[in-house]
Amino acid sequence: MTEEKKAKLPKEIEKAAEQFDKFDNEVKAMTHDRLNETPRQEEEAQTKLSSKEIRNSKDIYLKPKTSISSPDKFNEKFRKDYEFSKEYVQFIAENKEIVGESITAWTKPFAGISAEEWVVPVNKPVWGPRYLAEQIKRKFYHRMVMKQETISGNDSVGSYFGSMAVDTTIQRLDAYPVIQNRSVFMGK
Repeated sequence: MTEEKKAKLPKEIEKAAEQFDKFDNEVKAMTHDRLNETPRQEEEAQTKLSSKEIRNSKDIYLKPKTSISSPDKFNEKFRKDYEFSKEYVQFIAENKEIVGESITAWTKPFAGISAEEWVVPVNKPVWGPRYLAEQIKRKFYHRMVMKQETISGNDSVGSYFGSMAVDTTIQRLDAYPVIQNRSVFMGK
């Protein structure tokens, strides 16, 4: 290796370290609040049932597969919220990661209430507690993507390629209300 190349090497290492520090700061700047502000990826519903098909489908009422009692005492200040959350609503669940596979989920909406394991069939109308539908609706993740950007350098080496973390939010599981005048779905 020539002396000229050896002299350029520490400069290149310093620039690489600067780029790494910049990337590290960008990742650290991605706070939980900022991640929740990212737009969700738009997707079409897997289930396309007509209102007639929904009316003619048999009612499937979900019950917990397993229940584990809680040693905690229920706080009566939350009784009204609990009564609202445990109302049965009709919804259609979708598994967007493994299409067609039923969803297994554990719920424990309030302290002092039993933890319950549910097996929810997908792509068909089912009746279940509102807190189960809301929990399924909250299942998403953030995808971090490396975006290549060209940065012009003012030395003899030329252009540098830097990376910047860009995030998108992807819905993993979803629940849609079945439109009926019998219940209000997800909301206070």
